[in-house]
Amino acid sequence: MKKWALCLAVFCSTAAIAQTTNKEGSNYKFTVVKNLDAGDVENQGNTGTCWSFSGLSFFQAEALRNGKGKDVNLSEMFVVRRMYPLKAANYVRMHGKANFGEGGGFPDDLLCLRQYGLVPQSVYDGNRVKTYNHAEMTALLEGVVKKIGATETTINPNWNKAVDGVLNAYIGDAPEKFEYNGKSYTSRTFAKDLGLDADDYVMVTSFTHHPYYEQFVLEVPDNWNWDKMYNVTLNDLTTIAENAIQNGYTIAWAADVSEKGFNFAQGLAIVPDVAALTPDQLQKAFTEPVKELTITPELRQQAFDNYETQDDHGMHIVGMAKDQNGKVFFRVKNSWGTANPGNGYFYASEPYFAYKTTSIMVNKKAIPADIAKKLGIK
Repeated sequence: MKKWALCLAVFCSTAAIAQTTNKEGSNYKFTVVKNLDAGDVENQGNTGTCWSFSGLSFFQAEALRNGKGKDVNLSEMFVVRRMYPLKAANYVRMHGKANFGEGGGFPDDLLCLRQYGLVPQSVYDGNRVKTYNHAEMTALLEGVVKKIGATETTINPNWNKAVDGVLNAYIGDAPEKFEYNGKSYTSRTFAKDLGLDADDYVMVTSFTHHPYYEQFVLEVPDNWNWDKMYNVTLNDLTTIAENAIQNGYTIAWAADVSEKGFNFAQGLAIVPDVAALTPDQLQKAFTEPVKELTITPELRQQAFDNYETQDDHGMHIVGMAKDQNGKVFFRVKNSWGTANPGNGYFYASEPYFAYKTTSIMVNKKAIPADIAKKLGIK
């Protein structure tokens, strides 16, 4: 996701329970409709790797759903380490006219799963000390690829060794073989042992500048590999999300979090209808339910077209709840640690999801049959 500065587990029963995720004094009352396990909340630290943390949390939830991921903690830095050389090669081949940096997206996670597999955190933690910080490493990597990709006319064929050297120095070389719980694995056999197959997952979005029920390349900077996504109507997008959670499938969620209605510290992401609210109501928007904006495909598209909606952040939707007025909220696992009222989780209203989602990654089986048929997904 692009604005990496913005990207700096509590298990609940699936039975309906009332709980408040806001600070003391909040009047929001949530009744949990469905909650799914995805492992502990992690902290990406001072890195722009939210896409890896949320994508790997999604895969952990899939492994748990498969009944094969008990106590597993997947390595986010393994994916980061595997993707950097590919992004560097793309940048050089595009003569510097491509995106390169810490940002990425869920297609990166899928590419890693398909091509390299996955490994547990205990096997590879990316030289973590207290917290992740890739600022120095990224500066060196950018220096290498920008010099080669943008200015050189004759390229040393061994330039990629310089990239690997920087990566090895800062986060280490990614293992190909390892021992885990008394068994020998490669990264690919480990992923297979968890029941994870990249062909089981698809990317879905909803925009009007491309035909519905077809695939297109989403035009966001961090989609560096030009991966295609399925395009559905806005109603179908929210239907897919609700259907997934209700049927035990979590959702990897890419969205813009630069809105004033996004407040991780308060445990909420909402879209107040400013025109319909008094100044006093707006002031209390994070402590008591307010009228939210009605999101249309046109409004959503306009926000994307004028860059109000960008590929800011990757998160993980693990549940669904309703407030005291019956409004649907998604329970979201973040990767900014646990220092908020929800211990690392927050609630995003359905209007916020409809307005600010750039894309989602889901298991194909989570898509309702009628929508899957329109998309040609089997």
